[in-house]
Parts: sequence; structure tokens; C-alpha cells
Amino acid sequence: MSSGHTVIVGAGIVGAATALWLRRAGMEVTLIDKGEPGMGTSYGNGGILARCAMVPVTAPGMILKSPKMLFDRNFPLFLRWGYLPKLAPWLLRYMSNANDKDTRRIARGLTTIVGDSLEQHQMLAKGTKAEKWLRESEYIFAYNDRSAFEADAYTWALRKEAGFVPELIEGAAVQEKEPILTPDVHLLAVMQNHGFILNPAAYVADLVALLREMGGTFVQAEVRDFDLSGGQISAVETDQGRFECDSAVLATGVWSKPLMGKLGIKVPLEAERGYHIVHKNPSQQPNAPMMVASGKFVVTPMSEGLRCAGVVEFGGLDPALSKAPLALLRRQVRKVFPQLTWESEEEWLGFRPAPSDSLPLVGEIGATGVFAAFGHHHIGLTGGPKTGRMVADLISGKRPNHDMTPFEPKRFS
Repeated sequence: MSSGHTVIVGAGIVGAATALWLRRAGMEVTLIDKGEPGMGTSYGNGGILARCAMVPVTAPGMILKSPKMLFDRNFPLFLRWGYLPKLAPWLLRYMSNANDKDTRRIARGLTTIVGDSLEQHQMLAKGTKAEKWLRESEYIFAYNDRSAFEADAYTWALRKEAGFVPELIEGAAVQEKEPILTPDVHLLAVMQNHGFILNPAAYVADLVALLREMGGTFVQAEVRDFDLSGGQISAVETDQGRFECDSAVLATGVWSKPLMGKLGIKVPLEAERGYHIVHKNPSQQPNAPMMVASGKFVVTPMSEGLRCAGVVEFGGLDPALSKAPLALLRRQVRKVFPQLTWESEEEWLGFRPAPSDSLPLVGEIGATGVFAAFGHHHIGLTGGPKTGRMVADLISGKRPNHDMTPFEPKRFS
């Protein structure tokens, strides 16, 4: 077994998975987070293990469509205009990938991270108390009609090339399969062999509790700096003291950007503000997680209620919720689920870490002994266990059986 001490910064799904795989490989592990495990961005996602979510948002044609999207009050894209000057350099780099060649390149990279996500989650949680939160399921894409489905032909063609082919259900069979849906939805594209998490925060918390049972350490502290005085990591400096280590992992999402700055590396990473509403004690639940194409939001039956998650807003790390994105989400929910009632609601805002090329940063940063494991944009929960396994293999000396080039942490330098 390998030996050595690794400090992992960030106790979301990526950090927790990395810590567990390292501990299982015999490494000494300290997991550090300024908050409680699973209570950051990992708390508020759609909860879907979306194996087929390997096509980036920046598909061909987006450049022409985006102005119309931004000014359409019924499209789930919002911008805090005062933030635009700061956003502009990142936005230009992001939009430069909206072409066929780059979309295919990014999709190949993302397939590595998410393509076997159900199996990766099952291997991570099998035989542990975290396993109770994991469900195998279909993943359903709901369209108003066949023409709406065919408008997404480019995305479905890329999915097909990666081995993801849907079963199409049309007409009266749609509401037979999902009675919760409005009669205006006339087509379902059903993906098999997917899954979801009943409570993402509790799932991550149970994984971290397992780490502690296995002899790993969790420390609640804020990371301030790294000791690289000899060219390689020797310690992580926090507000709770200094933690000696042989290697370190940055798995703290969008908050990894300033920490990368301390290593002298500037990463074009923006916070994509994402929202969800949990409808507590709902009168109806879908039979499987669902992407509602008309509203670009996902609906997941969870232990706390029906979670509706989606909406993209750019406006930095301001913790204040904006009214318009939540109002749109409510309108879309009422439109698609006209008979749905509920007792109460919970609103949430989180910050997706969005690199300008939609690919996470995974691997060693030069020869420093510091490893990146962040930047998962929309696929953090889905790809967390696979990312953790890849990083743990690198640290424990195993050769990865994947091409790591797309995820090179210094690719923007």
C-alpha cells in the first residue's frame, strides 16, 4: 500500500470521493473545509447522475442565439449587468468554444468524467450507510412535441456517438408514463441506466463520516496558503494552524480560483449562479428524474420533497438571491405540472464553477505535489466519484487508464 499524507481542500462530493479512494489505498488523509461537509455547491444540484450530460452548453450556434436568450424573460439565462465588465474576458473565451470542433473535443473529455457515473457512485458507496441515498433510475427528457425534440438533434447525435440513445414515447403514452405532466408535453426521450441521489447533502455527509470511521480526519478551517518553499508542497496553512503534508488536492469548486492564484496560476473560471426550489410534501412526484426541455430545468423526487433546479445567472459570488430567476422557475413549474400542490418551499442559490472551456481541471499542477480537482460546471455530483478516483490514482502512483490531457490544470497558462 502507498503511504504519505494528503490534505484535501473542499468537502463536497469531489473532495469526499478523493479522500475515500486515497484512504482505501492506505494514505493518511486530512479533509479541510470552511463549512460543513456537503453544504456548499454539492448541496444544491439537481441530484441526477446524468451519464449522458457530456455535451457542453457552448454548442454551435450559441453565439447567434445568446442575445435573444438574454432578453427573453422566459429563457433561464440572467445577467447582473453591473457585473458584465468583469465577466467579459471570461465570456469571450467561453463563447470561442461554440463551434463543432471544440464542442466535440469537450464532449469527449466530459464523457470520460461522467460516462460511467452510476457505476462510480455505486463503487464509492457500496456497503456503506451512504448507499441508502443512491437510486438507479431512468432519466427522462420532456419535450412539447417532436419538432422541439428534433431542434436538439445536434446534441442527441453527439450523445448517440457516445453510446447514449433514448427510447421515444409519444402521444397518450406520455401521461401514462408520467401523470404529473401537463397534456402539452407530447414526447419523452427516456434514457436508461441513470440514477439520482435522494439527498445530496446527507449523501456527502455520510461519505465524510465514513472517512472518519476509516481513520481519516475532517477539519473545519479556512485555507489561507500553501508552503511550496522547496518547490513542492510541504504544508497547507489555515486559520486553524498548519497541516504538514506530502501532497494536497484543491477540490473546493469556484473557491479554488484564488487558491490557484497563490500558486501563481490564473484560471479563467467564473461562478455560474444556479438556483433550486424544493417543494415540500408535494401532491405528486414524477416516477423518475426529468429534464423539462421547454424550461431547461430538472425535476428530481428527493427525500425532502420535489426539487426543481436550473436557471443560469452571471453575477459573481454575491450571496443575495435574485428575484427574477426564482420567479421564472415558479412559472415553469406551474406550467408543466398544473395539478401540483405543496405545503412549503425552500429556495437555494449556489455557485457552479465554470471554466471557460467547460472541462474540469484534474491532475498535478506542474511538479508541486498539489493536484487540481475542480471546475465541474454542471457535472459536479455526477462526475465527483470518477474525478476522485483519478486523482487518488495519480497520488498513489497508479497510471491512469484515461487521457488526462483535456483536464491539464495548467492548460490556460
